[in-house]
Amino acid sequence: MKTIKRAIYPGTFDPITNGHIDIIQRAAEMFDEIIVAVAENKAKKPMFNISERVSMAKKATKSISNVKVISFHSLLVDLSDELDANIIVRGIRAVSDFEYEFQMGYANTSLKKELETIFLMPSLEYAFISSSIVRSILPFDGKVEHLVPHCILADILEKK
Repeated sequence: MKTIKRAIYPGTFDPITNGHIDIIQRAAEMFDEIIVAVAENKAKKPMFNISERVSMAKKATKSISNVKVISFHSLLVDLSDELDANIIVRGIRAVSDFEYEFQMGYANTSLKKELETIFLMPSLEYAFISSSIVRSILPFDGKVEHLVPHCILADILEKK
């Protein structure tokens, strides 16, 4: 019986961006299954509620056959047990991202030794994109079409 290589790509995805999609597409080539795990994360006070973020992530990843989108409200290590997935995928845009993700990776490993974190750099054209940038442009009616998947643009513009 073949073991499925399953990885979790967790995040708030508020909203999902072209940078996220770039990481998801590349990770989907490396693993049998990618679980995009949308975190509740009320501490961040997201612009979109959890069901809106899950819906947008599902629309944006619909064409990637080995991607599944779920929401979660637990520790990532508990989710990894639930999903039988011991690989976490994280995107790194800059040194500041690395410092935070490095600490989180070790914190997760301290809770579950089998849990591995891999870091992917986004493709160069997406390196500057973040959900925060998208959210900061929206109130000023700035263009975000080049930052987010076209299939969710209406959802985003409706919310601003």
